[in-house]
Amino acid sequence: MSTKFDARSYRSVMGRFATGVCIATTEIDGQVHGATVNSFTSVSLDPPLVLISLDNQTRLLEQIRQTGRYSLSILTKDQVQLSNHFAGRPQEGLDVAFDWVDGHPLLSSAVGHIATELETEHLAGDHTLLIGRVTHLEAFDEEPLLFFSGRYATMAEQSQPAPIGVYSVIAMSQFLADDEVIL
Repeated sequence: MSTKFDARSYRSVMGRFATGVCIATTEIDGQVHGATVNSFTSVSLDPPLVLISLDNQTRLLEQIRQTGRYSLSILTKDQVQLSNHFAGRPQEGLDVAFDWVDGHPLLSSAVGHIATELETEHLAGDHTLLIGRVTHLEAFDEEPLLFFSGRYATMAEQSQPAPIGVYSVIAMSQFLADDEVIL
């Protein structure tokens, strides 16, 4: 049975999936260009691949195509201003500090850094999926910024390790064969 829905209800339901918040960046002629994204996922362990989804109208999409690379900085709970700034709401007086790794601009004081070389892209409706081969990654012991139902959030309690049945498909592939899924 199919249900009719509009873009607003689609967005509302998709917003019920809690995500982290990342800033995707690339550098052209000494200028860092970036955008806030929450459509980010790990794709493959071997080779290590990650995916971001960018609206086809964003300038960053063309800039990443030009450079052939993008970087991701996973934001901490204290970096809401950076998220807003890179989401097109400039924050006056904001000092944006970058760490540089092999020419990749990564936001300082993040939860994690991921540098990629663009592997492939796929048109998907009004967005383009950009798959990047990971060339550098680093994790830091910080609390992440979360996004849920159109609002920023933080972790309410200390996280606990998930049982094997809750791991991502990528992690599960290390333990399971023949696409077996254990629930």
